[in-house]
Amino acid sequence: MEDKIRAINEKIERESVFVDRLTGEVAKVIVGQKYMIERILIGLLCNGHVLLEGVPGLAKTMTIKTTADSIEAEFKRIQFTPDLLPADLVGTMIYMQQTGQFTPKKGPIFTNFVLADEINRAPAKVQSALLECMQERQVTLGDTTYSLPDPFIVLATQNPIEQEGTYPLPEAQVDRFMLKVKVDYPGRDEEREIMARMVAAEPPTASKVMECEDIRRARSLVHEVYVDKLIDEYILDIVFASRDPKAFKLDEIADMIEYGASPRASIYLNLAARAHAFLRHRGYVTPEDIKAVAMDVLRHRIILTYEAEAEELTSESIIRKIFDHLASP
Repeated sequence: MEDKIRAINEKIERESVFVDRLTGEVAKVIVGQKYMIERILIGLLCNGHVLLEGVPGLAKTMTIKTTADSIEAEFKRIQFTPDLLPADLVGTMIYMQQTGQFTPKKGPIFTNFVLADEINRAPAKVQSALLECMQERQVTLGDTTYSLPDPFIVLATQNPIEQEGTYPLPEAQVDRFMLKVKVDYPGRDEEREIMARMVAAEPPTASKVMECEDIRRARSLVHEVYVDKLIDEYILDIVFASRDPKAFKLDEIADMIEYGASPRASIYLNLAARAHAFLRHRGYVTPEDIKAVAMDVLRHRIILTYEAEAEELTSESIIRKIFDHLASP
């Protein structure tokens, strides 16, 4: 077994060198925000989608576009508004008078990187159309079903302020996002560098250093990252502790959780931990990998009771209590 793990580790170390090249290229344009960039890459490597939450102006759009520019991939930004229709997203059938037939007109969803800007400003029908594309990775126009490009990743943003005129995503729909990432303000030194770059006559741009085929190959390698049975049990303990805290002697939070994490949490914790190890050129998962990605995988999957909200508790504080209580392998 040790020889097998060593072989996997050497293979991952050799094949993951593109990560530094890609992050270095993105860093030419984006100052800081390493956490957000890494989470976008985890979503890309795991074929999952990412929900980004942060106030305006934190370079969410620029980071996504720069990553797409570095990968020889197509990028499209869709501004979600209350008057947006599902057809504006997925496309529709257009009647051609010359031929007397209907012809499909594909929408902006047919791309590699989709930025769904302010997803909570669109009505439920549009959100459902997007989330169906995320789940099925296909669109049906008329009688024909069209597959979406590969890779296909949705990076949705929502604004934690200015909630007037918004349509918050139901928990069942938010659960389809692999990660929910909270984007924070840059530090003082980072903001000084941002200011210097953005006021320059020619702001920096990223060059293409990868192709989509590289991403597809990297995805298969992520699945080869070794996960020990003890790590699997640790993941299950975390998820089941969120569903039945009393069974894990976590009585203090038993009345605070309405619904625990869904089975997607177990799947995505495993996958995201593998990708996290891959980004560090490692061929095996450690408990630290689980802890690093757990907050982004779980924060939108644990639904709190009214009592917890009255006490101003958050899902993050509940997750921390679970980790503080459970012994890591």
